[in-house]
Amino acid sequence: MILFFHLAPAGCSVNFEFLNYTVITSKCKGPRYPPKECCGAFKEFACPYADVLNDLTNECASTMFSYINLYGKYPPGLFASECREGKFGLACPAVPPSAVSADDTANQAVHCPSLLLMLIACFLILLF
Repeated sequence: MILFFHLAPAGCSVNFEFLNYTVITSKCKGPRYPPKECCGAFKEFACPYADVLNDLTNECASTMFSYINLYGKYPPGLFASECREGKFGLACPAVPPSAVSADDTANQAVHCPSLLLMLIACFLILLF
């Protein structure tokens, strides 16, 4: 007999439930969902959390997308299909140290260009 162990992903160190999603919902509006506005707003919101969103051992990406879709009522896969900057996903600009307050330091992430790639993977896993 063979036993297979499936490790459940850990929770998320960022509480996405209480974040302010208006940066996305105020700029990314249907029915057309303009890619430039939607992707720019998505990057503005998600890039500070790139580290935790790219970590596939937690539930941060799926949690964040759940709240984005809850507050914005977006079609499934909108950001994954519209927001592309290359084969490594969206490039997040580095945040200058002066722009990060002491309270935010624990939730700030090191930015990397594979944000969208990881987010797409997590989102597609949730869809299927």
